[in-house]
Amino acid sequence: MIETDIIIIGAGPTGLFAVFEAGLLKLKCHLIDALPQPGGQCSELYPKKPIYDIPGFPEILADDLTKNLLEQCKQFEPGFTLGERADLVEKQDDGSFVVTTNKGTKHKAPVVAIASGLGSFEPRKPLIENLSQYEDKGVEYMVKEPEMYRDKTVVIAGGGDSALDWSIFLADIASSVTLVHRRNEFRGHLDSVEKVQQLKNQGKINLITPAEITAIEGEGKLERIEITKKGEEPYMVETDHLIPLFGLSPKLGPIANWGLEIEKNAIKVNNALDYQTNVPGIFAIGDGNTYPGKLKLILCGFHEATLMCQAAYKIINPGKRYVLKYTTVAGVDGFDGSRKEAPKAVVKAIQ
Repeated sequence: MIETDIIIIGAGPTGLFAVFEAGLLKLKCHLIDALPQPGGQCSELYPKKPIYDIPGFPEILADDLTKNLLEQCKQFEPGFTLGERADLVEKQDDGSFVVTTNKGTKHKAPVVAIASGLGSFEPRKPLIENLSQYEDKGVEYMVKEPEMYRDKTVVIAGGGDSALDWSIFLADIASSVTLVHRRNEFRGHLDSVEKVQQLKNQGKINLITPAEITAIEGEGKLERIEITKKGEEPYMVETDHLIPLFGLSPKLGPIANWGLEIEKNAIKVNNALDYQTNVPGIFAIGDGNTYPGKLKLILCGFHEATLMCQAAYKIINPGKRYVLKYTTVAGVDGFDGSRKEAPKAVVKAIQ
């Protein structure tokens, strides 16, 4: 039995930042994730995708964000159970919880924080006949290593942030990038839409709207795609890669059976207080929760993790006063510039 202060289900950015915030309160965390490495979607789906809305970083790759978060929380020595799915949560007579994984590993803590993002997921695929026979043979649903597209012809289909961001990123890597979207309007950030338009005007991106990809062909691997533009005859385009980016189809998995209040495939929480669910002691933070005005942003997950940890401290230490004031840094050799070790976070507070 692994015992800790907070069991965090999900080792993505929100879960990792929760470790840091809990550490400032001298609380220990243990993370459970079905993936074999920390980072969640940032590591599994788009490690080389640039992220633009992390404070202090005009641009940071998803994989680098994960590495930074791991470095930030390392000082608080979190535990990890990776490659195992949290299957069962049982409340004990003493008010604590035991979380058991699909491999039988048991974890016990007075607080559980669900930071599992979208849960289990799979890419939404376009309705194209024989699509599956070209998967991993020119058809990819996510970009894990951008260098594989260097000097290749790439067609991206989609109208959201991922389609826009990857079109922009690959414009300087691939020999040609074509973005196909069924509407003239995009669902992504305005800045990204404007950047794509600029790259189109510069001849770095072929933008085809409103249009759809209606067929694909090739001998043993993808070689051609058929594009049907609204009101026009279909035509064939040669390409090395097709990347359909139509989002993910999320599934909560076992979490749906834990007695939590679910709304539209997300866990309802009380955002007026601390992001606690209808089960006292179980919190939900990050993309997997829902409340009025919810925004699915990493930044919002960080905020939710911070408030969750404050509430968790009160549950774990009933009646003990702890007023968080601010954080600073201190090294073993002081602040005279001679510090040899990396600075560690220190919390200034009244206890």
